Amino acid sequence: MNANLPLAAGLAAFAAGAVAWVVLTPLLSGEKRADQRRKAMSITPQQVMTRAVSSTRREQVAKSLKEIEAKKAGTRISLELKIAQAGLDWSKRKYQIVSGVVAMLAGTLMYLVTGSGSGSLAAIFAGGFGLPMWFLAFSRKRRIARFITELPTAIDIITRGVRAGIPLSDCFRIISREAEEPIRSEFKMVVESQTLGVPIGDALIKMYERVPVSDVNFFAIVIGIQSKSGGNLSEALSNLSRVLRERKKMAGKIQAMSMEAKASGGIIASLPFIVAALTYFASPDYISLLWTTNIGKFALVASAIWMSLGIFTMKKMISFDF
Repeated sequence: MNANLPLAAGLAAFAAGAVAWVVLTPLLSGEKRADQRRKAMSITPQQVMTRAVSSTRREQVAKSLKEIEAKKAGTRISLELKIAQAGLDWSKRKYQIVSGVVAMLAGTLMYLVTGSGSGSLAAIFAGGFGLPMWFLAFSRKRRIARFITELPTAIDIITRGVRAGIPLSDCFRIISREAEEPIRSEFKMVVESQTLGVPIGDALIKMYERVPVSDVNFFAIVIGIQSKSGGNLSEALSNLSRVLRERKKMAGKIQAMSMEAKASGGIIASLPFIVAALTYFASPDYISLLWTTNIGKFALVASAIWMSLGIFTMKKMISFDF
């Protein structure tokens, strides 16, 4: 009975924390209100194209949009696509080999340091699955950020080229030769796809799969509709470039305004660990009761659960996606 008491109490604390998370997170984070504001203020692809086409052609534009969305629907993110989004030229086999080597190194190092078999298994799992996926996610995020920064400049080059009478394909070739990475490599893939006979709209949809952000989606839709239904491409791209720059400016403002909240959240989340470390160095016998007694272990488990809920709640409150 006494042995099962900490386990039962831990399960009860976890269940209570889960219920609190489900009930309180939407209220604290304001996610519902944020979604309503984004829907009210966001600029949809249809609104971007409305500036470039007349009202008599809106039905044709809507039809083209449905075709483009249908081609993208049901796209499954495979490992090869994740590697491509990270900007790596690895094959699936190379990724698996690297993951296996990292797993063996992590397991061996953990065993040499701790001598624990269970710890080595945990390190093997983390090194073989967690660390490679984290590296892909980190590389993908960094590459997308660089792409978004350079995309408005590339659109301006296309706009000026079209106004000067240069064909759209030649504008793409100029960007594929002279732009910064990763813009250069992505437009080079589009040019190579066109050389093989792939329509430019389909080639840009492939770009959107490799760089899955709304900015590239807008760009692909603008070019795809123009290639099918015609229109003033330079004006549409000019409007799109202005919208993307305004979005980036707004992202910078939100980042600056939320830094204080992020710093406060980081300090609050780190305080328990700092206090525990200082207490251990000052009086190790006093704090060692937390992992040498059943009540202490139960307190650690319950504290970890509630602290995790608090950290995730703060993260939801200070993270903005638009």
